[in-house]
Amino acid sequence: MFVDREKLKEFLLDSGLVSRADIDRAEKDAKKNNITLEKAVLNLGELSLGDIRRAEAYILGIPFVNLKEIKIDYNTLSLIPEPIARKHNIIAFRKTPDALEVAMLDADDLAAADFVRKKTGMKIVPRLAEEDGIKAALLQYQKSLKAEFGDVIQKEIDLVTIPAEKSGEEVSGEDLKKLAEDLPVVRIVDTLLNHAILQNASDIHIEPMEHEMIIRYRIDGILHDAMTLPRTASSGITARLKVLAGLKLDEKRLPQDGRFKIELNEQKVSFRVSVLPTFYGEKTVMRLLHEDSKGYTLEGLGFHGHGLELIHDATKQTMGMILATGPTGSGKTTTLYTILEILNTKDVNISTIEDPIEYQIPRINQTQVKPDIGFTFSNGLRSLVRQDPDIIMVGEIRDNETASLAINAALTGHLVLSTLHTNNAAGAVPRLIDMKVEPFLLVSTVRVVIAQRLVRQLCAIKEKYKLSSEELDKLSQKVDMDKVLSILKEEKIVGPKETWKTITFYRPRKTPECEDGYSGRKGIHEVFRMTPTIKDLVIKGGTTDEIEAQARKEGMITMVEDGLYKAAAGATTIEEVLRVISE
Repeated sequence: MFVDREKLKEFLLDSGLVSRADIDRAEKDAKKNNITLEKAVLNLGELSLGDIRRAEAYILGIPFVNLKEIKIDYNTLSLIPEPIARKHNIIAFRKTPDALEVAMLDADDLAAADFVRKKTGMKIVPRLAEEDGIKAALLQYQKSLKAEFGDVIQKEIDLVTIPAEKSGEEVSGEDLKKLAEDLPVVRIVDTLLNHAILQNASDIHIEPMEHEMIIRYRIDGILHDAMTLPRTASSGITARLKVLAGLKLDEKRLPQDGRFKIELNEQKVSFRVSVLPTFYGEKTVMRLLHEDSKGYTLEGLGFHGHGLELIHDATKQTMGMILATGPTGSGKTTTLYTILEILNTKDVNISTIEDPIEYQIPRINQTQVKPDIGFTFSNGLRSLVRQDPDIIMVGEIRDNETASLAINAALTGHLVLSTLHTNNAAGAVPRLIDMKVEPFLLVSTVRVVIAQRLVRQLCAIKEKYKLSSEELDKLSQKVDMDKVLSILKEEKIVGPKETWKTITFYRPRKTPECEDGYSGRKGIHEVFRMTPTIKDLVIKGGTTDEIEAQARKEGMITMVEDGLYKAAAGATTIEEVLRVISE
């Protein structure tokens, strides 16, 4: 949106909002720093962004609307789908018999206005709004959806008909099948799944208790109570999920695993379902996997500097192993998929053996293990090497046989990617030796080992602070502070003259737009390379601590050091890093 600079200056002076001296200062600032006059006036601290937007609205002859003071009817708000509203900063806030009033940040965005006109078939009347007002209105989408989902579930719960349980008798499979197809149960489950997707949950926990059923979502690695339902709803919801996942309805004594997919707002989401018998009934946990998630880069995942170079060097090798380690849910598979995307060129054959296939990648041959029919990682890997692959990904090395086959594949001209469950990168070596891999074969094949955890990222609005001497002393007991400061300066995250006492750190600030102060997650990593000195150490039977100490001497930064680096860069907090590392 273009507002003539001279007209804005004239209006601000005539209205008495700023003085002539302030305008002169702002103009000099704008010219010196190559910024707009609006930005320079804001920098003076005399006016808010809302004041500027009101002035621009007056000059353009477009009414200004303060969305923070308006409670928008959900039927009006939802005339513009949330993704469009968020992308184009356009909010439908008032509907009249012959027109729709929309608030916009940019009144010149004709494409967005035309889209809304075609979709609604109504005349569009634009209004100008400030950014905070648009954000507040976008938040109403979530609040309205939560309320809508709550209303739907409460309404449908009352309609669920539970088959009568005779004393000491289980409900039959036929009754459960009818219950799973009962329309209110179908609506409740569909609502739960859609709500979880909109909340960006990674897992859904459905837990039967003595008198109620608790639904919890894991969002950014933390479990949150989503809703509490009557205990009577448990059998219907579990039966419906079993039908979707292709599980046995009348089997309540043994754990079961399955999978199903749904599509919402052009997103394909796969649900990995696990049902486990508990004292009060069957607990169901679902992992959500966005199958069309793509576009990750190693830098976007949080890799940088020396560690990033080591991974790129390893991907240029035609044989050997790249290992990712860490606990369940630490992003290991996403890291390996991102490396596969780099390697996925027309001149190589890539095959994977996974449990389960989490993301589908074009031009890669992906196979899922089926242990119940004897198709395991080891059997699949044996077959894969006969398929003339250049690159192999094994979802996880779980046993001696898979470890041995993966090492042999890496020795015979294949680049092998896989995951392991260890606490740190150096621990991968003793873990493989425990799996009966000969040390001399290990040092010949392993190129790099990546260990990682996921930390929550801070929202844009956050609280600044500096570390005290006491806090610095405590950190220095866990972290090589000089090394991290050197890396921060080398990568130009902080200035060349900064010290730990002058570097700004951040704490979360809770806002209506960001309820926890955090949104999304980023990896913290350590990348360990098999150097000649470490090879000698492994052959001599070195311990995890000895291997890690040598790797640190050769430049490896640990996960906690990488976490401090990211905290200093403003991505997360020191408390979040220590929470994740200590888990």
